Amino acid sequence: MPRQARLDVAGALHHIMVRGINKSTIFEDDQDRTRFLERLGQTVIEGKCTVYAWVLMSNHVHILFKSGKDGVSAVMRKLLTWYALYFNRRHHRSGHLFENRYKSILCDEETYLLVLVRYIHLNPIRVGIIRTLEELDHYPWSGHRTIVGKRKHPWMDTDTVLSHFGTTKRKAITEYRRFVQEDVGKGRNTVLTGGGLIRSRGGWSQVLSMRRKGFKEKADERILGDGDFVQGILKEAEGKYLRQLKLRQSGLNIAEIIRQECKKSKISLVELKQGSRRGRVSGARVAIARRSSKELGLSGAEIARHLGVNTSSINRAIARAGDTAVD
Repeated sequence: MPRQARLDVAGALHHIMVRGINKSTIFEDDQDRTRFLERLGQTVIEGKCTVYAWVLMSNHVHILFKSGKDGVSAVMRKLLTWYALYFNRRHHRSGHLFENRYKSILCDEETYLLVLVRYIHLNPIRVGIIRTLEELDHYPWSGHRTIVGKRKHPWMDTDTVLSHFGTTKRKAITEYRRFVQEDVGKGRNTVLTGGGLIRSRGGWSQVLSMRRKGFKEKADERILGDGDFVQGILKEAEGKYLRQLKLRQSGLNIAEIIRQECKKSKISLVELKQGSRRGRVSGARVAIARRSSKELGLSGAEIARHLGVNTSSINRAIARAGDTAVD
């Protein structure tokens, strides 16, 4: 069954999970972790995103953030492309570092923000790297330390999280820690790592109960939230798809975009596909990648095939342009 396009709704809460290919290590030491965090901060600031929680594990990463106006894909592509290049160069390796497709679950912020913050930050305790909440307060590779005031990351929004726990910072931190402590010792919660009706309803028994009562609810594996929330997200995503469909029906395709941009830049199709790095040619290639992604919803791989270059080059071009592509 073909995978569904990623839901990339601007201003939505996303639970991002990034894993090393074949569960391989993506952080060899603290220098790698530090560089990843530096780049994460820079990228989310540029993308006008809001980060609420994060944790770096040896072979995977969790990030909880609200996307900016350009959505989530452009930000993640820019971050992961940069880090993979850095990691391969530093550790003298080649090839893919991450699984081809990171996981992104669009979540109902009102219902899931706080439980996701807690779940993500408790990862180091859950796998036994550390054992207590007191240790987590000082653990450097989780956003929890920032929320309790032991470290500053200007790109992380701690005020929004703490505002749910008290009117003064001291009281809010105390209540937040109590909230986190309640889940210490509990295992992995699959509800918080996926979407769909069963997860949104908290289990199959709840779904059966709902169906026995005659209720039907809209659901989607890419979304964690109730039926009304799912319906609203899909309607917004459908609007974006319909705009792209309208352009396609008008006769616009990637061949036409290539023709238009070559004419505008006064270059030939042959020159474009020869991989020239001349400024005018590179600029045309970026414009074609940007338009094909935004106006037609094409993936980086599809665009690369038409331009005769590798997919990573196209993804970097789209990321530099600050646009969002279908993954």
